[in-house]
Amino acid sequence: MSSAVVETHFPDLKLKNRGKVRDIYDLDNQLLIVTTDRISAFDVIMNDPIPDKGKVLTQISLFWFDVLKEMTPNHLITADVADYPKACMPYADMLRGRSMLVKKAKPLPIECVVRGYLSGSGWKSYQTTGEVCGIPLPPGLVESDRLPRPIFTPSTKEETGHDINIDFEEACQRIGGPLAERIRELSIGIYEKGVEIAAQKGIIIADTKFEFGLIGDDIILIDEVMTPDSSRFWPGESYRPGGGQKSFDKQYLRDYLLSIGWNQQPPPPPLPAHVIENTRNKYLDALRLLAGPKYALD
Repeated sequence: MSSAVVETHFPDLKLKNRGKVRDIYDLDNQLLIVTTDRISAFDVIMNDPIPDKGKVLTQISLFWFDVLKEMTPNHLITADVADYPKACMPYADMLRGRSMLVKKAKPLPIECVVRGYLSGSGWKSYQTTGEVCGIPLPPGLVESDRLPRPIFTPSTKEETGHDINIDFEEACQRIGGPLAERIRELSIGIYEKGVEIAAQKGIIIADTKFEFGLIGDDIILIDEVMTPDSSRFWPGESYRPGGGQKSFDKQYLRDYLLSIGWNQQPPPPPLPAHVIENTRNKYLDALRLLAGPKYALD
């Protein structure tokens, strides 16, 4: 398997948006989503990419889109480069394995976060208030505890800086009560299905975030789905509540950056070769365990 970093640059295609990881191109009535090898931590993009990361994220999302298609429609048209519009053909080698042709939808202006375990900002909030996003939790829980039931804890979508956690009432104000209730129901249902499937493969999905869009009045699942970038993936065999957990996600990178005392402000520090390689291996392990040989990288 090649571990070369691919720099994605397509001058003949119309760039619509460049995110921390994904570049989106406007192909008239469709969008082309290209997942790069960029990695961010604490909302800062590192200068050092992680080889094959974009392919891993794409393949895991494709796995979930297929598994979940009976539960909810999604924006995927195809990930087969041979079926892309003619304008994409000069870039076929760069696009293969790390891109998707998708339907255009109107994204909802909230992140749909579901938590099944007490970690991250949820743990910090619980320690202070006994609640997460306005939802009271039982007393006496410890870090990484499994919650009695998954909770829906939406957040804002910020153009810069951190997304901001909001309660369900504010989500209703932003998108309307009936739509917010439907999104909450869908998010928890998809998460529970994902947790069940991942558990059979030795992975705990502690929490995740979904994005939904509207095509007319129809709700569809968009962007990425239950990847190591949008979720906390923990190895089931080493799970022990009462502290932080080993992970298949970029928590390893966050821990390294904390260990060197970086102030979490640009510019990012250079990443040593062993940190890049170990991060890459964690992403590859997640793909191998979760999606299996059908989605393995060439």
